[in-house]
Amino acid sequence: MSDSSPLPPVRLLSEAELAREALATPLLARAARLARWAGPDTRVGAGGELIDEQLPEAAGVLGLTGEGAGSAGSSASARDTGDAGSVAGGVDGEDAAALASEAWRVAMDTGLVEIVDEEAGTVTVGEDLALLTSGGPQDVLGIWLTALETALADASVPDLDGLVEAMDSGGEIDFSRLDWDPGAEADFLDGVLRNLYLLTAGEGGPEGPVPLPALAASMIVPDDMGEPTNDVLEQVSDAMMRLDDQFRVLEPIGLVEYQPVDEALMTDAEEAVAAAEGAGAPAVDDTDVTRYGLVRLTPLGLYGVRARLQEAGVVAPAVGDLVDKGADVLLDGTAAFPPAAAQAETEQWLARRESLDAARELLAAARGSDAGAPLRRLRCQQALSLVGAVAEPALRDVLDDPELGGLARVWLTERGAGDVPAPSEAMVFWLTIDTVAAQLAAEGNSAELRALMEGLAAQHGSFFAAAWRVDHPATPDVLEAMGRIHPDKKVAKEARKAAFKARSQMGSGGGGA
Repeated sequence: MSDSSPLPPVRLLSEAELAREALATPLLARAARLARWAGPDTRVGAGGELIDEQLPEAAGVLGLTGEGAGSAGSSASARDTGDAGSVAGGVDGEDAAALASEAWRVAMDTGLVEIVDEEAGTVTVGEDLALLTSGGPQDVLGIWLTALETALADASVPDLDGLVEAMDSGGEIDFSRLDWDPGAEADFLDGVLRNLYLLTAGEGGPEGPVPLPALAASMIVPDDMGEPTNDVLEQVSDAMMRLDDQFRVLEPIGLVEYQPVDEALMTDAEEAVAAAEGAGAPAVDDTDVTRYGLVRLTPLGLYGVRARLQEAGVVAPAVGDLVDKGADVLLDGTAAFPPAAAQAETEQWLARRESLDAARELLAAARGSDAGAPLRRLRCQQALSLVGAVAEPALRDVLDDPELGGLARVWLTERGAGDVPAPSEAMVFWLTIDTVAAQLAAEGNSAELRALMEGLAAQHGSFFAAAWRVDHPATPDVLEAMGRIHPDKKVAKEARKAAFKARSQMGSGGGGA
């Protein structure tokens, strides 16, 4: 997860809610049960793995086989009745042993169990086990994140039969025989989780779970490729099968909700390729796509992937990050947020402050002539729209401010305040340039911005004759943008001429209106 480009903000559950979700995940719950079961007679191998002879008993403790009612861990098991680590009905012996081994590995990796004597293979309960019941939400989430790393490592490993076949006489694994690169496999899974995170974090999030063919295609098919080749489609199909195995491993730790690929399709490679080809095509029936797997990040999974992204140095904001920051950080921080996330962040920020004080702080932070100032003022105006009439004195204080007087008049007028002085023509044009500059920074070439520009040119026949004189740092850029965006060639030409005049005026140091 080395891509350091900023990601959209996400909305997370509270730490208390996330901790409850973590404790309820089957894999961590099983690990905790085995940690409570472990005692003086428990033995581990050189790598900390539970010895084969004790796996059946451990599986019984977990309720995986129906055995263990009379085991050494029966009392602990009884205390945990109904725990998420139980599996109703049990599973076959081989699978039960594998699940018990996996849970024990998590217990070891998270510090729920610790080795006492490596030579004797004895263990004891780890200090961190108590944190699951007496620690705070951050303690629980820290343990869960460690368990997540174990699950991710397991998900990146090929089947054990392949590992055994690739092992040489010295016990070393020949990765070339496996056609498996551990680093590349981990990077691939990281990339998949990042894409899934992006789909979840985007404004509004996904409408439903993501089809596995579409997720696999997002990793394989180049953005500029029109019709995927057969070779690319086969790669997508292979990636789907890898992801199917990996998401089955990752679901018990609570990272994803996953509907696996229909096993009836596993032997039909051509049909799998066809699904990959049609994943993004409207003609593919939704009921067909679901047979090829559906996945979504859980709220806990969203938290976990974000934590890993941040650990890798990626900027991954969450709504609520700025509540204890100053207004300057709020306005700059939400500048690139989608509208709904910016409003949610601002509402949380305002909730911690007195309205009048908050309004004054926002207005002070909105001043400036730097490139980001117009967007700060737009965010300030949007924030002030959430503040009640008690903030009126703060707005009246800036009526004569050349940068804030225009937005102050708009705020007061919208609330029906009396005795609001009319703005000068110079202030009206300055506010217009400032508003368009902010919209350009926030939205780029949007339909709303095009409509605004067309309206300005249509309502004011001499708009460009006056606009190029406006003493605003963004005047040339705004007029150049109007020249690019306006659909009327004559108007666009006028805008470009005005932009040239504005830039020449700035270069010569001449004054504006």
